[in-house]
This record gives sequence, structure tokens and C-alpha cells, in this order.
Amino acid sequence: MTTRPGEVLAVRQNDNQREAPLRADWAQYYRLCEGSQARRVFDCLRAPGIHAVTVLRFGQWAARQRAPLNWLLAPVYVVLNECIKILWGIDIPRSARIGPGLYIGHFSGIFVNPEAVIGRNCFISQGVTIGVGGSGDKRGVPVLGDDVYLGAGCKLFGRITLGDGVKVGANAVVHRSLAAGAKVAAPGFIYLGGTAPQDSGTDDSGDAGSEPAGLPCAVAVVLIQEQSGQ
Repeated sequence: MTTRPGEVLAVRQNDNQREAPLRADWAQYYRLCEGSQARRVFDCLRAPGIHAVTVLRFGQWAARQRAPLNWLLAPVYVVLNECIKILWGIDIPRSARIGPGLYIGHFSGIFVNPEAVIGRNCFISQGVTIGVGGSGDKRGVPVLGDDVYLGAGCKLFGRITLGDGVKVGANAVVHRSLAAGAKVAAPGFIYLGGTAPQDSGTDDSGDAGSEPAGLPCAVAVVLIQEQSGQ
């Protein structure tokens, strides 16, 4: 019987519960802050990402408590989580399995599916969506390994797996699995009108056959047609 990478990561999540994930999350923020010790602590205390991961870890801790304590703590978590969603636009349910060292660089527009699995020391930027996709046996949510970086505005959908050390660039849409260490990015830009600047790699001879900066014209036309549904 084959084992999906997500099952292996799920085992890691069980180990992570004994590693004080909130302490690792705070340590990650503190390490990335600059300045004196007091300035770092101040920056951590006012960071929306810290607020979000603190509520997340509190909710996960509360859910592991025995009744009736977990019943009493559940409304507190719900209120705090709603505050995070309203104030900072970060929606990460406590049912998502997330390893220690989570870092949220900027706030707003962040959504993580309740069934998502995220490994250790992962970075999530603003505008990121980790959502469900597919149908039938292929329906599911992404599973992320350790040390994964998600750039601003990128979207991950479906029953896919991202290996350790994967880096996803800004605004990229990922719907296929990526091997460990892979790097993906969205197209830089496509000119839809106006005058394109000359490619910095060409000379000043005024060659009429030179391509504009960015994508070649032929490729740009194909992509424009695909986007317009022609």
C-alpha cells in the first residue's frame, strides 16, 4: 500500500504538538525582526501575524483539553478567531494541521482550508489561498512540507503535495504537485497596449526586429488568447 506524503506529514504534526509550536512561531518572528531586544519584542507584539498564530495555537490547545474545559474554551476561541478575521483578514481554522515556526509576513486576504496540512517553518505572505479543489477521488486540499515559501497572492488548490523547500512566487496558481526544492512563478507581464520599452539586452541600433522586454510577442499573443477564451 502506497503512503501519500500527507500521511507522513501528519505523523510529523503529532510530533510537533510536543514541540511547543507557539514558542517556535514567536521565535521565528523574533529572529526576523531587527534592532534591539526591546524593539524586537515590541514589533512582535504588534504584528498581525503573531496575533493570528497565537489565536491559532490557543484554539488547537483548547481543542485538546478534556470536557468540560474544552466546551468553556471553545466560545473564547471563536470570538478571538472572528476578531482576527475581521481585523486582519487572516482565516486559519484550528483544525488545519500546521507545524511549528509558522510565519505570516503581512496580513489581509489569507485563507487556509480547515483540512490543509502545513509543515514546519513555512512562510505565508498576504493574499495566499490554500483551498480545496478537484472532484471525486481527486478532490482534496494541498499538503505542504517543511520550509515552504508562499509569495504574495499565490493560490494552491486540490489534492496536491508540495515537497520540502518549495518556493511559490507571487500570484502563481499551483494545482499540481511539486517536488522538494522546486521553484515556480507566474509570468512576469504581458503588454496589452501602449509602447513597450526596448529590451535592455539589445543595442541602440534601432533594429526593427527586436522583441520588447518581457515575453516574446508570439508567446504573448498565445497567452492573451488563452486568457480571453479564444
